Amino acid sequence: MNISAKKRILIVCAHLGPAVCGLGGFPTAAGAQTAVSLPASGAISVAVSAMPSPAVLTDAELEKRVKTALHADPYFYDEHVNVSVERGAVVLSGLVFSDEDLQDAIRIARTAAGNRPVIDNLSINDGRRR
Repeated sequence: MNISAKKRILIVCAHLGPAVCGLGGFPTAAGAQTAVSLPASGAISVAVSAMPSPAVLTDAELEKRVKTALHADPYFYDEHVNVSVERGAVVLSGLVFSDEDLQDAIRIARTAAGNRPVIDNLSINDGRRR
């Protein structure tokens, strides 16, 4: 594979999103498939069979999707974070250990939830006694 072909794949992945191409923090589903063909002519052909959009997911499926995304992130410790779905909104509760962890949890949940709202009920426990 030459350099220009690699650049084209990166451009396609940037356009479709890292989750579809399997490059992001959220793993692709077993059923999701992306096919990129790079013929010698330079034209890019992309076929995507993606996960169902969050709008058609049940509350249980959405909850599992967000939990999986939080757990799959290698830089986020999800042991003390609870995820529930109430009336179509993702609710995060429990403990995180820094403001950065709080922002990461919300970012990861929003990415996995798609167009569903994410409610932050997380508390920050920085380890200091009060």
